[in-house]
Amino acid sequence: MHKQPDKPSFFEKLATAIVDRRNLIFFLYLCALIFSLFSQGWVKVCNDLTQYLPENTETRQGLTIMEDEFITYGTARIMLSNVTYDMAANLAAELASIDGVTSVSFGNGTEQDTPEEIAEYFKGSDALLSVTFDGEETDPISLSAMEEIKQRLAPYDASIDSTVGDSQAETLDQEMQVIFAVSVVIIVLVLGLTSHSFAEVPVLLLTFGAAALLNMGTNFLLGEISFVSDSVTVVLQLALAIDYAIILLHRFLEARQHTLDDRSACITALSAAIPAIFSSSLTTISGLAAMMFMQFRIGFDMGLILIKAICFSLLSVFTLMPGLLILFSKAMEKTQHRNFVPSIERWGRFAVKARYVSIPIFAVCLILGFWMSNQCPYVYGYSQLTTSRQSESQIAQEKVRETFGTQNIAALLVPKGDYDSEKALLNRLEQYDQIDYAMGLSNIEAMDGYTLTDALTPRQFAEMTDLDYEVVCLLYTAYAAQNENYGQIVGGIDDYTVPLMDLFLFAYEQEEAGYFSLEEDATEELNDMYQQLTDARDQMLGTHYTRMLLQLNLPEEGEETFQFLQTIHQEAEQYYDSDQIYLVGDSTSDYDLSVSFSRDNVMISVLSVVFVILVLLFTFQSVGLPVLLILIIQGSILFNFSFPGLTQSPIFFLSYLIVTSIQMGANIDYAIVISSWYKELKTAMPPKKAIVKALELSFPTVLTSGSILASAGFLIGKLSTEGTIVGIGECLSRGTLISMFLVMFVLPQILLLGDTIVEKTSFRVNMPEAKHRTSGTIYVNGRVRGRISGIVDANIQGVIHGDVSALMGTGSYQEAPPSEEENDHETNP
Repeated sequence: MHKQPDKPSFFEKLATAIVDRRNLIFFLYLCALIFSLFSQGWVKVCNDLTQYLPENTETRQGLTIMEDEFITYGTARIMLSNVTYDMAANLAAELASIDGVTSVSFGNGTEQDTPEEIAEYFKGSDALLSVTFDGEETDPISLSAMEEIKQRLAPYDASIDSTVGDSQAETLDQEMQVIFAVSVVIIVLVLGLTSHSFAEVPVLLLTFGAAALLNMGTNFLLGEISFVSDSVTVVLQLALAIDYAIILLHRFLEARQHTLDDRSACITALSAAIPAIFSSSLTTISGLAAMMFMQFRIGFDMGLILIKAICFSLLSVFTLMPGLLILFSKAMEKTQHRNFVPSIERWGRFAVKARYVSIPIFAVCLILGFWMSNQCPYVYGYSQLTTSRQSESQIAQEKVRETFGTQNIAALLVPKGDYDSEKALLNRLEQYDQIDYAMGLSNIEAMDGYTLTDALTPRQFAEMTDLDYEVVCLLYTAYAAQNENYGQIVGGIDDYTVPLMDLFLFAYEQEEAGYFSLEEDATEELNDMYQQLTDARDQMLGTHYTRMLLQLNLPEEGEETFQFLQTIHQEAEQYYDSDQIYLVGDSTSDYDLSVSFSRDNVMISVLSVVFVILVLLFTFQSVGLPVLLILIIQGSILFNFSFPGLTQSPIFFLSYLIVTSIQMGANIDYAIVISSWYKELKTAMPPKKAIVKALELSFPTVLTSGSILASAGFLIGKLSTEGTIVGIGECLSRGTLISMFLVMFVLPQILLLGDTIVEKTSFRVNMPEAKHRTSGTIYVNGRVRGRISGIVDANIQGVIHGDVSALMGTGSYQEAPPSEEENDHETNP
C-alpha cells in the first residue's frame, strides 16, 4: 500500500492538543469553577434603570445633582384596613416613636378638616399613614425602622407602599433560581427525547453548567451590572448556546461510526466542529453587539454580558466537552434509545406544494405585520405593566394605590439664592390644575404666617418669637458682622432684613456656642425649629441648587403628561436660565426614555440586520440568500410585535429592543441550518427532494434549540414579577415559536422560488482547501470532490478501496488499518 499522508491542519493540531490534555483541562476547570463559586458573590447589582440613562439627558443630570447636593429621606405610605379613626391615630403616634422614624402623619392633625380632606386619608375603614424616615431608603437606620414598623403592624391588616426594604434584586434572584431549576428539567426532557442516548444529557448539562458559572463568576470584573442582566443572562445563555454543544455531540457520534477509537473520533469531530460552531456563533454575537450601540446604556451592559456568556459557552464546548465525550462514551453506548423525533417528510412535501399559495399570503401578512407592529403601545415606566404573578410588595402597593391613588412627584432644581424668584415661581405653578401642590423653602410656613425664606426686620422677628428686642438687635448685629455687612451695623440695624431660616440657624449656633442664653421655653422652641430647618435644608437647599417638589395629578406617562413637563420648564425659564433648570421624576425619566427609544430602535434594527447580513454574506458567498433569510426572521419579529399592537397590550420598550436583537441574532441560526443542508443536498438530488430532505435533517436541531428557547422565555414570562423581565420572556417565547414555524414552512418555499436569485447573486472567494492524497481503505463521511478511480463530486458515506486524491469540502475521513490480506500482499509481492 502506498500513501502520502497530509500534513495535519491547524484545527486538527488544536483538536489533538485539547483531547490529549483533557485531564489537565479538567483540573483547570475545577479550579476556575471553585473560584467562580466565591467570586459570583462579589458582583454589584444596580436596581435603578435611570442609572443607565445617557449622560446628556435632563433626568440623568438632575439625578446626579440631587445625589451630590441633597438628602432624599426614605418614605412609606401605609394603609390600615378594618380600623377606626382613633385606632389609626393611635397607631400613627406609636409608629412615630420608633427609632429611625422622623414623623408619621395621619391627615393634617387638626379637627377642622373638611369631609373631602378627611377622605384623602380615611375612607370607610381604611386609613392612610405617611411615614418619613431619618435616613435615605438604603440607610441602615431606615431599614431597621422599616423592620420595626412591620413587626408593630403584624397584628393588623396593613399594606405598605415603599421602596425602603424592598429589595428587587433579592426577589428577582429567588425567582430566577426557580425559573432556572424548571428550565433545567424541561431541557433534560427535551434533550432526552431528541438525543440518541440518555448519557448525552449529562455531557451537555455539565458543559453548559461550567460555562454559566464561569460567566457569573467573572461579572465582578465589570464593576456593576444591571438587575436585568443579572437575572436573565443565565437562562438566555442556556437557551442561546445549547446549539454549540449539540453540534459537537452530533459530529462526535457521526465520527465514531467510522473510526476505531473515541480519541480519534473526538479529534475528527472537534477539528470539523470548531469552524462550524464559531461561524454559527457569529450571527448570535452580531445581534447582541447591536444592543451595545444603544443610547440607553443598559443595552451595552446586557449585550456585553451576553456576548461574554456566548464566549464562555464556546470555550466550554471547545475545551471541556471533548474530554466529557470521551469520559461518557461508554455510557452513551449503553444507554442508547430509539429516536423519538417524528419524521416530517409529509410536512415537507406539503410545504413544497403550498408554495404558490403560502408566499403571497406571507407577503400580505408581512405588510399587515409592519403596520400592526407600528401600533404597538410602548411604555417607559412600570405604572401600566401587568404581570402574571405579583410579589407581596407589589400586591401591597396596588392596594394602597387603588384606595388612595398614586403619587406622581417631580423635583424641580433651580439655582439657589434668589428666594423671591423661587416664591414667585411656586405661586405660578400652584395655579395649574395639573399640580396638587408645589412645595419649596419659599412657601413652607414657619411661624405666624411667615415662610422660611421671608426676610424679617429685628422688630418683626422679636414680635414673632416674643424675644427681647435688644437681644434680637444684638443677634442681627452679630449676623451682619459674620457676613461682613458692616454698612448695616453703621447705618442702623433696625431696617436690616434677614431670611427667617438663616437667622434661626444662626441663632441656634450662637446659643450652642454660649454667646447668649434664652429661657427654657424659648430654648426648647429654638431646638425644635432647628431640627425642622435642618431637615428642610438638607432636602431643599444644596450647594448650588434649590429643590422644589411638585405633586402632579397626571398619569406617570402619556402625551398630556409629557406636554405639561414642557409647560413647567417654560414657567421656570421666566425666572432662571434654561440650561440651569432640571426637572426630575418618574415622568421625566419616562420622557427621556421615550426620546432615546426612537433612536435606539432604528439603531438596533439597522445594525442587527447589517451585522447578520455580513456574516451570512461570507458564509454562503451569495448576496441573495442572506436577504431571503433576513426576510424570514424580520417577518417573525414583525409578527411577534403585531400581537401587542393588535390587543393594545402595553409592552415595556426595553423588552422590545432586547428581544429584537436576540431574535435576529439567534433565530437566524434555524434558517442557516436549513439553507446549509439545502445548498449541499441540491447538488445530489432535485431541488424539491433536496428541500424536503433538508427540512427532515434540520428538524431535530430546530426542535431542540427552539423548544428550549421558547420554554425558557415562557417560564420567565409566567414566573417573574418584574415587568421588564416578564416582557422579555413573553416576547422571546412568542417570537421563537413564530420563527420556528416560518423557517419550517415559509423558508423552504422561498428557497425554492428564490433559487434563481441565489444562483445569479453568488460569488466565490478562493479559500485554500485541504487536498488529501492517500490510498488503501478509507472511511469517508462527507462531501468529496476529486479522483477516486474516476471523478467523484458527491456526498459519500462509506468505505473506499483504492487511491484517493480529492478535496474534502465538508465532513471527515479516517484511514483504516491494513487488513491481513493487504499485509500479505505487501510482504509477498
